[in-house]
Amino acid sequence: MNTGELTELGQQLRVDSVRAAAAAGSGHPTSSMSAADLMAVLFAHHFRYDFARPDHPANDRFVLSKGHASPLMYATYKAVGAIDDEELLTFRKSGSRLEGHPTPRQLPWIETATGSLGQGLPVGVGIALAGKRLEHAEYRVWVLCGDSELAEGSVWEAAEHAAYEHLDNLTVIVDVNRLGQRGPTRHGHDLDAYARRFQAFGWHTVEVDGHDVDAVDRAYGEADSTKGQPTAILARTLKGKGVAAVQDREGLHGKPLPEAEEAVAELGGPRDLHVRVRQPSAAGSPPARAAGHLELPRWDKGEEVATRNAFGEALAALGTARGDVVALDGEVGDSTRAEFFAKAHPERYVECYIAEQQMVATAVGVAARGWTPYASTFAAFLTRAHDFVRMASISGSGLALVGSHAGVAIGQDGPSQMGLEDLAMMRSVHGSTVLYPCDANQTARLVAAMADLDGIRYLRTSRGESPVLYGPDEDFPVGGSKVLRSSDHDRFTLVAAGVTVPEALAAADALEGEGIAVRVIDLYSVKPVDRETLRAAAEETGCLVTVEDHRPEGGLGDAVLDAFADGRPVPRLVRLAVRNMPGSASPDEQLHAAGIDAESIAAAGRLLVGEAIVS
Repeated sequence: MNTGELTELGQQLRVDSVRAAAAAGSGHPTSSMSAADLMAVLFAHHFRYDFARPDHPANDRFVLSKGHASPLMYATYKAVGAIDDEELLTFRKSGSRLEGHPTPRQLPWIETATGSLGQGLPVGVGIALAGKRLEHAEYRVWVLCGDSELAEGSVWEAAEHAAYEHLDNLTVIVDVNRLGQRGPTRHGHDLDAYARRFQAFGWHTVEVDGHDVDAVDRAYGEADSTKGQPTAILARTLKGKGVAAVQDREGLHGKPLPEAEEAVAELGGPRDLHVRVRQPSAAGSPPARAAGHLELPRWDKGEEVATRNAFGEALAALGTARGDVVALDGEVGDSTRAEFFAKAHPERYVECYIAEQQMVATAVGVAARGWTPYASTFAAFLTRAHDFVRMASISGSGLALVGSHAGVAIGQDGPSQMGLEDLAMMRSVHGSTVLYPCDANQTARLVAAMADLDGIRYLRTSRGESPVLYGPDEDFPVGGSKVLRSSDHDRFTLVAAGVTVPEALAAADALEGEGIAVRVIDLYSVKPVDRETLRAAAEETGCLVTVEDHRPEGGLGDAVLDAFADGRPVPRLVRLAVRNMPGSASPDEQLHAAGIDAESIAAAGRLLVGEAIVS
């Protein structure tokens, strides 16, 4: 397209953005209008993509980080022939594929869900890293950001990571339209302020008038030819460009234009220009990801092994058997034991340093390219990245997350290092799987099982050594449990997971010596739970006692209640959990202070039996 045609295409994208928002009665047309020329030039001249084959391995990748500008994205899809005008006008309506903020659930051309600002560039970094380091492919990743979201710290985690990895296949286009939701942005139209920041992280920068299509075209060409650095194109634009009543005016964010028909007329009316997007330059084929026989590590009953060690050894073994497995860690690999994978498979290990949001975002980007990522850090630190996990679920991403150093059992490090909310956090994520093994062989089996699960899956590991209770050939189906003690005379049931399983068994031994029979269930699958086993235990013993190294809210106790969520009578449930604020103390002292060690469990059991006798 020549200059005039590109300008007309930009106007068409503005018109269709206005029309889509007007039809919906909501949306963000002014945010779309500012970036219309940027999108027109990109898709007409630089983006290489086969819309008939969205999984083509040589396709470029585009991420709309400013997801609220989805009308512009959908208007572009219309221009390239991926959707028609009738579908465009279903924007934001029930049952439409064109959601208010884009997701890949029904649109195969969307790489990742966006709308929570500050996530598009981090995920784009993950996609670009997969292309450069894992696939050695030639595709380019383009990310369109808004200027407001550059206030998010996650953007600068991504900027540093991209420069460190020399991702010259990555270009971020910043739509510097000066206005945020409630008024001007921090730096307004000061392109130099943004340039200095990106340059400080090692990026090549280009400053451009975002409405000069020829200048934008040259900027994209410069980005494509820059080697060794990612490129940031900083484009000065006007929010609501082209309509005098809204152009560069405050108070109009997130609203359809008040006089949409007049606005469309002012923009020159509807057009029907069609863009022939450049096809990928190479035929392309998916990278070879060899698969072999899985030989998991094995431990004998009675050995003392930390589950974090078992995770590391099992992940390294899984990486040998499966060439699609990638490990990421937040600069604590010597503690999480992800270092075992790093030593065995350095080409598929990504060090994200202490940037947990970027770690999860990189995993999302890697997963979008068909890899199977395992991302690990301390359980406590994953709370920083909860919004990224939440958005990954909306994207339908397949991520294996591993949180080590969970609970008060870590001991002297104190509460800042103790994951005490992680089970609740991960259970709350839509479609998630939450696993909490108690011994090494169980951990190894669950690590392997996670690779074939869908959605977000979380494995909780422990710092200290624990006895191996199960043989290496034992099966641990997701959604199952293990009944470790049972008799016809059980007075109640102890439900434990992870570090509290040995404590529950020790308590059961003590109570048995006093003539009190107790059932013990290892509920290693916290979500989904083994409903049938829990229901049977409730019916046969009358009372369930949950014991968890976690806060009482949202953890094991609430997971047990899920077994009775279909209207069945809820049994008596007693919850032993961490209700105090820990300090520094030994692991044994911590468990006792929290009331979840064997002595405390046995004491609670005696009280229960005494109450039953009195009643």
